[in-house]
Amino acid sequence: MEKIDANDVQKMVRHWLETPTYGYLGSDYGQDAKSMLQKPISTVEADEFLDKLRNDVEILQVMPQGTVNLFSYPEDVDKLKLVIEIAGTEIKVG
Repeated sequence: MEKIDANDVQKMVRHWLETPTYGYLGSDYGQDAKSMLQKPISTVEADEFLDKLRNDVEILQVMPQGTVNLFSYPEDVDKLKLVIEIAGTEIKVG
């Protein structure tokens, strides 16, 4: 039996990040992270973003609380970088 490792989970999350919402016919799988960059990110929006990620990439539902996080940091004067952290591994959004 094949096992899913951390690299597989990272690939799943990257695929989700690269797929626009409704990118698959009849499915709301995917995300629209760019819309989050146009306004200040509230805790509610970040939680909704992570909830959608967990619903779309179901393996994340079995991971312990606090192992999937979203944060941002300023980059340059007018840029903001979003980062998803999964069990200590950072995946840049966009």
